[in-house]
Parts: sequence; structure tokens; C-alpha cells
Amino acid sequence: MKDFTLCIPTKIVFGKNKISEIGKYCAEYGNKALFVYGQGSIKSNGIYDIVVNSLKGKGIEFIEYPGVRPNPLVSHAKKGIEVARKEKVGFILAVGGGSVIDEAKAIAAGFFYEGDVWDFYKNTAKIKAALPLLTVLTLPATGSEMNGGTVLSDENTKKKFGFINKHLCPKVSILDPSVTLSIPLEYTAYSVVDACIHLLEGYFTHDDTWSPIQERYAEGLVRTIIECMAKIMENPKNYEARATFMWAATLAWNGIGSAGLGGISSPNHLFAHILGGHYDIAHGAALSIIVPGWMKYKYREKTHRFAMFAENVFGIKNGDENKKALAGIDAFEKWFIQIGSPVSFRDANLSIDELKLDELADDVLELADIWDIKEYTRESIIDILKLCL
Repeated sequence: MKDFTLCIPTKIVFGKNKISEIGKYCAEYGNKALFVYGQGSIKSNGIYDIVVNSLKGKGIEFIEYPGVRPNPLVSHAKKGIEVARKEKVGFILAVGGGSVIDEAKAIAAGFFYEGDVWDFYKNTAKIKAALPLLTVLTLPATGSEMNGGTVLSDENTKKKFGFINKHLCPKVSILDPSVTLSIPLEYTAYSVVDACIHLLEGYFTHDDTWSPIQERYAEGLVRTIIECMAKIMENPKNYEARATFMWAATLAWNGIGSAGLGGISSPNHLFAHILGGHYDIAHGAALSIIVPGWMKYKYREKTHRFAMFAENVFGIKNGDENKKALAGIDAFEKWFIQIGSPVSFRDANLSIDELKLDELADDVLELADIWDIKEYTRESIIDILKLCL
């Protein structure tokens, strides 16, 4: 167990019909908000009206800033910063999934910064202050509602970079599982993949010899998420399954599960961000493409842990550690297929050749340097990508 300091300053308001309370919480941070949302689905499903009525009920003025897209763009975030400054807003309200919240964080950080907000993503500048951020989560997956992480894409360079900063933790996040009942199974699948890999990155990469708290935390939540997805596939409107997954996804990436671990990194997210930048593919889909190949490449380095994963998550008890490890990887890949998430470039209809492999490898190396991940060479990156074809 390594020394650590853990602070999670986000207030979570969880339950049915809680969105109508957002105005009350916003009033604690000012009387004028930048209201950030996506492509308009919150208008068709009624969430927009609930939020607007709550804000108006508390006398809060708001400036709408719609148009955030999946794999949010830094160019759109920059325009949002300009709007926020011009309107002199006091805080930001993000209503949507991880993409909306991530872009809202960029706007919050860029509000006080005179340079290019992309500097934060390249790790050439540090955030010293940010506007307060409140969120209404509509699509659980990223954990952005309870962490300081943010990911943006630059459409000109095809780079998708992310970072974590304490100033970007939301002040308040409202999680109402009832609004997730209509999420299509395809996007639910991508969401559960993302949440699982948030838990398993630290699980597989940490360098401690005995970490039962963190390992059981990860295994238990992954098993829970798998169980939730099975129930959701049987009945997409199963409230308890949706609610349990919503909270599990938040717990998967809020710092608790990795606290006390040493040597952790996020190699699968490293690769997936680059795929998302080049192909504009859903993040969870990018992860399910990368993870089986990465596991097959790396399991020999920590065979015991991969075998433990196989036994404790999938109940695989037969064979030596090597056989169990491989069986666990196979079971995980088959689960991706079962829920409808792609497990190869071919599955996702992504074209790739040797030239593209080289281009992807260069970008993975660049982001690895920013994230201080030193173990991968250009050759090993290409080898992993080839296992994903």
C-alpha cells in the first residue's frame, strides 16, 4: 500500500426526479450559467425542459451553448470559452454524457487562461483556476461527473488527448437513472466496456505484490457491471440494473479504486484515444478493439494477475496460471462480442494498412510521452495494434 492523499469534492445527488433540483444547487455558485449540452437529445427526451424550469425557478440566467459532439472538439470548446467570457458567466452547467462534461471542463479551465486551452492537453501548461462546474449526467460511462478528467480531440491533427486536474472536479453532479432507460443497447455496451476498463487499467498495471483492497474492488465492480449488462439486455428498461450500473460507472473512475496502488498507467485508454482521434469511433468501441490484443501481448509479464482475473471474475478454475490467464482473456473477448462491441478493426469496419499503423504508432508514442508512460516502443505498439486487426 503506497502513501496517498485522496480528495473527491463532488457532491452526488442520486435518484429519480432529482434533475428538477439542479437550480437549487446552481444558486450556490452564482446567478448566471453557461448551459452546455450536446446535439439536442435532451430536448426530445424532456430533460432540457426540466433543467430550464429549475433554473428559472431559482432566478438563474443562462446562456445556452449546444453542439457538443461525441469525441468533443477543441475548436468547439474554444468558442465556448469566448462565449463564457463575453457573457461573464459565473459557473458552467453541463447536461449530457462524458463528452459534454469533458468539453465543459475545458471551457471552465480556459476561462481564466490567456493561452490556448489545448496547452493543457499537451501538458505544456498547468491549470491554476477554473470556473465552478455542475453536471446532470445522462449517459454513464466515463466517470467524468466525479473526477477531474477531460478528453478532447483536435480535428486538424487527428489527436485526441486527455488529462486529469483537481480544479476540474464538478461541484455537484445529479445522477437520475430513469433518464438512462432509453439508451440504446449499442451505446450501453460501449459504456459498460469503458467502465470496466477504468477499473482494470490499474488492476493489471500496478506494481505491488499484494493489493487485496484495490483488486477486490475492481473485480467486484467488473462482475457487477457484467451482471447489470445481462439484465439490461434482457430488459432495457430495468431500473435497478440501470441504476446499479450508473453508480458503478461513477465508482469506476473517481480515484478510490486506484488509491494506494503504485506504478499504474492507462495503456488501453492511451491506444483508444488515438483510435478515436483518427477514426471518430465511440470510445468504448475503441477500447474493446484494443483490450484483447493488449492483454494477449502483456499477460506473460503478470500471468498470476491475469489468472486471478480469470478465476475471480469469470470463475475459471481449471488449468495452470498460464491456461487460466488465456482462458480469462478469451472469456472477456467473448463477452465483448456477446454485448455487441467490436473486438477488431475488421469488426468495426476500420481500414488500416502499414502506413496507417505507422501513423497510429507515432501518435500513441506522443501521447505516451505526455502521460509519462515509458514502457512502450514504436515496435511494441505496432505489434499490439497488429493483434487487434
